[in-house]
Amino acid sequence: MGKRTLSPMALSHTILAVLSRESLSGYDISKRFEESVSCYWQASQQQIYRELGKMEQQGWVIHETVPQVGKPDKKIYGITDAGRAELLRWYDGPTEPTPIREDLLVKVLAAPYASVDVLLQELQRRRQLHLERLINYQVMESKYQELVDPPKAEQFRYLTLRRGMRYEQDWIDWCDEVLDFLKAGEHS
Repeated sequence: MGKRTLSPMALSHTILAVLSRESLSGYDISKRFEESVSCYWQASQQQIYRELGKMEQQGWVIHETVPQVGKPDKKIYGITDAGRAELLRWYDGPTEPTPIREDLLVKVLAAPYASVDVLLQELQRRRQLHLERLINYQVMESKYQELVDPPKAEQFRYLTLRRGMRYEQDWIDWCDEVLDFLKAGEHS
Protein backbone atom coordinates (compact mmCIF):
# COMPACT_ATOMS: atom_id res chain seq x y z
CA MET A 1 0.00 0.00 0.00
CA GLY A 2 1.39 3.41 -1.00
CA LYS A 3 1.99 6.32 1.31
CA ARG A 4 -1.14 8.34 1.94
CA THR A 5 -0.67 12.04 1.40
CA LEU A 6 -2.38 14.77 3.33
CA SER A 7 -5.48 16.04 1.68
CA PRO A 8 -6.22 19.65 2.60
CA MET A 9 -9.69 20.43 3.88
CA ALA A 10 -11.65 22.79 1.74
CA LEU A 11 -15.03 24.44 1.98
CA SER A 12 -16.07 22.24 -0.93
CA HIS A 13 -15.64 19.07 1.17
CA THR A 14 -17.85 20.47 3.90
CA ILE A 15 -20.51 21.35 1.33
CA LEU A 16 -20.24 17.87 -0.20
CA ALA A 17 -20.71 16.32 3.24
CA VAL A 18 -23.80 18.47 3.84
CA LEU A 19 -25.23 17.62 0.39
CA SER A 20 -24.60 13.91 0.96
CA ARG A 21 -27.66 13.87 3.19
CA GLU A 22 -30.03 15.80 0.89
CA SER A 23 -30.17 18.25 -1.99
CA LEU A 24 -30.42 21.86 -0.84
CA SER A 25 -30.46 25.43 -2.08
CA GLY A 26 -27.42 27.61 -1.43
CA TYR A 27 -29.44 29.43 1.23
CA ASP A 28 -30.37 26.15 2.92
CA ILE A 29 -26.71 25.04 2.84
CA SER A 30 -25.72 28.26 4.62
CA LYS A 31 -28.47 27.62 7.21
CA ARG A 32 -27.05 24.11 7.80
CA PHE A 33 -23.66 25.70 8.34
CA GLU A 34 -25.16 28.02 10.98
CA GLU A 35 -27.18 25.25 12.63
CA SER A 36 -24.75 22.35 12.74
CA VAL A 37 -21.39 23.01 11.13
CA SER A 38 -20.48 26.38 12.65
CA CYS A 39 -18.76 24.79 15.64
CA TYR A 40 -15.93 23.70 13.35
CA TRP A 41 -16.31 25.39 9.97
CA GLN A 42 -17.33 28.98 9.24
CA ALA A 43 -18.43 30.21 5.83
CA SER A 44 -20.53 33.15 4.70
CA GLN A 45 -23.45 32.69 2.34
CA GLN A 46 -21.43 34.50 -0.33
CA GLN A 47 -18.50 32.08 0.10
CA ILE A 48 -20.87 29.12 -0.17
CA TYR A 49 -22.45 30.40 -3.39
CA ARG A 50 -19.03 31.12 -4.89
CA GLU A 51 -17.82 27.63 -3.94
CA LEU A 52 -20.97 26.01 -5.37
CA GLY A 53 -20.19 27.65 -8.72
CA LYS A 54 -16.67 26.20 -8.69
CA MET A 55 -17.95 22.80 -7.61
CA GLU A 56 -20.49 22.77 -10.41
CA GLN A 57 -17.72 23.52 -12.93
CA GLN A 58 -15.76 20.56 -11.51
CA GLY A 59 -18.83 18.34 -11.87
CA TRP A 60 -19.15 17.68 -8.13
CA VAL A 61 -22.63 19.18 -7.86
CA ILE A 62 -25.45 19.87 -10.23
CA HIS A 63 -28.40 22.16 -9.74
CA GLU A 64 -32.06 21.98 -10.63
CA THR A 65 -33.92 25.26 -11.10
CA VAL A 66 -37.22 25.48 -9.24
CA PRO A 67 -39.53 28.31 -10.34
CA GLN A 68 -41.07 30.38 -7.55
CA VAL A 69 -44.01 32.76 -7.71
CA GLY A 70 -43.08 36.36 -6.98
CA LYS A 71 -39.46 35.45 -6.22
CA PRO A 72 -36.37 34.59 -8.23
CA ASP A 73 -36.05 30.96 -9.27
CA LYS A 74 -34.41 28.72 -6.66
CA LYS A 75 -31.43 26.52 -7.45
CA ILE A 76 -31.43 23.19 -5.62
CA TYR A 77 -27.98 21.62 -5.54
CA GLY A 78 -27.34 17.91 -5.41
CA ILE A 79 -24.14 15.94 -5.15
CA THR A 80 -23.05 14.02 -8.25
CA ASP A 81 -21.22 10.70 -8.46
CA ALA A 82 -18.04 12.70 -9.13
CA GLY A 83 -18.77 14.75 -5.99
CA ARG A 84 -19.20 11.61 -3.90
CA ALA A 85 -15.94 10.26 -5.33
CA GLU A 86 -14.17 13.50 -4.41
CA LEU A 87 -15.59 13.44 -0.88
CA LEU A 88 -14.45 9.83 -0.45
CA ARG A 89 -11.03 10.63 -1.93
CA TRP A 90 -10.61 13.43 0.61
CA TYR A 91 -12.13 11.32 3.42
CA ASP A 92 -9.65 8.51 2.82
CA GLY A 93 -6.66 10.76 3.48
CA PRO A 94 -5.13 11.62 6.85
CA THR A 95 -5.83 14.89 8.62
CA GLU A 96 -3.56 17.29 10.46
CA PRO A 97 -4.45 19.71 13.23
CA THR A 98 -5.30 23.16 11.94
CA PRO A 99 -2.45 25.57 12.65
CA ILE A 100 -3.31 28.14 15.30
CA ARG A 101 -3.27 31.80 14.29
CA GLU A 102 -4.84 33.54 17.24
CA ASP A 103 -4.56 37.28 17.81
CA LEU A 104 -5.52 37.02 21.47
CA LEU A 105 -2.55 34.77 22.21
CA VAL A 106 -0.24 37.36 20.66
CA LYS A 107 -1.83 40.04 22.86
CA VAL A 108 -1.15 37.92 25.95
CA LEU A 109 2.44 37.47 24.78
CA ALA A 110 2.78 41.25 24.33
CA ALA A 111 1.08 42.12 27.65
CA PRO A 112 4.30 42.88 29.56
CA TYR A 113 4.96 45.69 27.06
CA ALA A 114 1.46 47.19 26.80
CA SER A 115 -1.56 48.16 28.85
CA VAL A 116 -2.85 45.26 30.94
CA ASP A 117 -6.22 47.05 31.17
CA VAL A 118 -6.67 46.65 27.42
CA LEU A 119 -5.92 42.95 27.73
CA LEU A 120 -8.37 42.59 30.63
CA GLN A 121 -11.14 44.14 28.57
CA GLU A 122 -10.36 41.97 25.56
CA LEU A 123 -10.24 38.79 27.64
CA GLN A 124 -13.61 39.61 29.17
CA ARG A 125 -15.07 40.37 25.74
CA ARG A 126 -13.72 37.15 24.24
CA ARG A 127 -14.86 35.11 27.23
CA GLN A 128 -18.37 36.46 26.69
CA LEU A 129 -18.28 35.58 22.96
CA HIS A 130 -17.23 32.01 23.73
CA LEU A 131 -19.86 31.76 26.47
CA GLU A 132 -22.58 32.89 24.03
CA ARG A 133 -21.47 30.28 21.49
CA LEU A 134 -21.39 27.59 24.17
CA ILE A 135 -24.92 28.48 25.29
CA ASN A 136 -26.09 28.33 21.66
CA TYR A 137 -24.47 24.89 21.27
CA GLN A 138 -26.07 23.73 24.51
CA VAL A 139 -29.48 24.68 23.09
CA MET A 140 -28.65 22.61 20.00
CA GLU A 141 -27.53 19.76 22.25
CA SER A 142 -30.86 19.75 24.08
CA LYS A 143 -32.61 19.15 20.75
CA TYR A 144 -30.36 16.15 20.09
CA GLN A 145 -31.04 14.77 23.52
CA GLU A 146 -34.78 14.86 22.80
CA LEU A 147 -34.34 12.46 19.87
CA VAL A 148 -35.29 8.87 20.57
CA ASP A 149 -33.09 6.44 18.65
CA PRO A 150 -31.67 9.11 16.33
CA PRO A 151 -30.45 8.14 12.86
CA LYS A 152 -26.74 7.48 12.49
CA ALA A 153 -26.20 10.77 10.61
CA GLU A 154 -27.64 12.68 13.59
CA GLN A 155 -25.41 10.76 16.00
CA PHE A 156 -22.31 11.77 14.05
CA ARG A 157 -23.52 15.37 13.79
CA TYR A 158 -23.98 15.35 17.57
CA LEU A 159 -20.37 14.23 18.02
CA THR A 160 -19.15 17.26 16.04
CA LEU A 161 -21.35 19.50 18.17
CA ARG A 162 -19.83 18.02 21.34
CA ARG A 163 -16.35 18.89 20.03
CA GLY A 164 -17.48 22.45 19.38
CA MET A 165 -18.85 22.66 22.92
CA ARG A 166 -15.55 21.49 24.37
CA TYR A 167 -13.68 24.02 22.23
CA GLU A 168 -15.77 26.89 23.56
CA GLN A 169 -15.53 25.63 27.15
CA ASP A 170 -11.76 25.39 26.84
CA TRP A 171 -11.59 29.01 25.67
CA ILE A 172 -13.75 30.11 28.61
CA ASP A 173 -11.53 28.20 31.05
CA TRP A 174 -8.36 29.67 29.54
CA CYS A 175 -9.75 33.22 29.61
CA ASP A 176 -10.64 32.68 33.29
CA GLU A 177 -7.11 31.44 33.97
CA VAL A 178 -5.51 34.50 32.39
CA LEU A 179 -8.00 36.87 34.03
CA ASP A 180 -7.28 35.33 37.44
CA PHE A 181 -3.54 35.69 36.79
CA LEU A 182 -3.90 39.35 35.81
CA LYS A 183 -6.25 40.22 38.66
CA ALA A 184 -3.92 38.59 41.21
CA GLY A 185 -1.23 41.05 40.15
CA GLU A 186 1.19 38.27 39.22
CA HIS A 187 1.99 40.11 35.99
CA SER A 188 3.96 42.86 37.78
